[in-house]
Amino acid sequence: MSAVSTVDPANLRAVFKAYDVRGLVGEQLDEDLSRRIGGAFVSVTGADTVVVGHDMRPSSPGMAGAFADGAASAGADVVLIGLASTDQLYFASGHLGHAGAMFTASHNPAEYNGIKMCHAGAAPVGTDTGLAAIRDLVAQGGEITSPRGGAITSHDVLAAYAAHLIALAPVAGRRLKVVVDAGNGMAGLTAPAVFERLGEDRVELVPMYFELDGTFPNHEANPIDPENLVDLQRRVLAEGADIGLAFDGDADRCFLVDERGRPVPPSTLTALIAARELDRVPGSTVIHNLITSRAVPQIVTERGGTPVRTRVGHSYIKATMAETDAIFGGEHSGHFYFRDFWRADSGMLAALHALAALAATDRPLSALLAEFERFAPSGEINSTVSDQQRVLDTLEGVWTDRPGVEIDHLDGLTVTHDDWWFNVRASNTEPLLRLNAEGRDTETMSAVRDGVLSVIRSDA
Repeated sequence: MSAVSTVDPANLRAVFKAYDVRGLVGEQLDEDLSRRIGGAFVSVTGADTVVVGHDMRPSSPGMAGAFADGAASAGADVVLIGLASTDQLYFASGHLGHAGAMFTASHNPAEYNGIKMCHAGAAPVGTDTGLAAIRDLVAQGGEITSPRGGAITSHDVLAAYAAHLIALAPVAGRRLKVVVDAGNGMAGLTAPAVFERLGEDRVELVPMYFELDGTFPNHEANPIDPENLVDLQRRVLAEGADIGLAFDGDADRCFLVDERGRPVPPSTLTALIAARELDRVPGSTVIHNLITSRAVPQIVTERGGTPVRTRVGHSYIKATMAETDAIFGGEHSGHFYFRDFWRADSGMLAALHALAALAATDRPLSALLAEFERFAPSGEINSTVSDQQRVLDTLEGVWTDRPGVEIDHLDGLTVTHDDWWFNVRASNTEPLLRLNAEGRDTETMSAVRDGVLSVIRSDA
């Protein structure tokens, strides 16, 4: 891709998303665009130092280096932390007090890459907090230079990152056998560092796909898709392990598999961590998005905390955490946010909370989590539609007059009943509607799910 096409407004609108930059390498993103974004980032944010990390994708080192060159030309010093998970980059931003940029496309296929950016202290850079301004400055096409050229240095933060996480969620009690599926992503770097510090007397680690390989030769590094958990489920059963952990490509999300090989809904882990944090700091606020299980606000309330409901998306979670000084926040997608981790999300810290809770009891994971699983979830179901808003309007018309229902539009359409609820949201990037439903039992959930899908898919 030439320098001329990288500043094309249509291309920039395509790759600048609500929370990050993401696109096809060579067609939408290249090192020239990365360098320009580095300069614009410094100009817009006023950062005097930027921490830069990257994942294991083949294009990531070159793009990270180009961004660093652009940032340095614009007058900022750059600290390269090299291969890193996204939460390791957030740690570096918070620990060192600098703005940050992480090169990753998370769970997307190998041909994609992207940039997640943050202000100092891991504060998010989204559309309303600098990302749109960066895009618009890049679109102007000029070179951003400063008489003071910044210095580019390197700094290894992996050991400090591991020590910080373990201090936040120390693991003590019985020895656990833990299978970890890194999906050839960055948990292949961070998990050994964390588990080595825990010690073999605490954990027996069974590694899966720890080789850093951005072509993802074994399966996609996207644990929200049940197909990508199958290998982990089999290995947990074969090993007789206490727990399985699955991470996405940049290791900022974590999913659990119990000792029976059953995937654990992220809402259940949200409820567990919320209970632990409320035990530690009673009376705190806990954030949950609107498609998290109803069990989460129930448990937070029962434990003396205050549940606060938000829209889906990390920028909303983080902003609400800052407004309410919430101690913790969780999302259905496997993102978990911690006040003591600069309100940023960390898959590894969530995993340590699960290990700490499990090690402190003689019960298996399934029994430990039983009290946090109160309802039957549908999981997220996507449907392609030709007109998202028309289908949402039709759904609202179908359900609005049914007895005992409440409707709100915090994020898409949410219909709530004492025995069930569902939410339908439009994708920002594709002609999709996303359905999540929950019922007091599987039969109730299935009836609601199927009724909603029949309306949505009549449009197909």
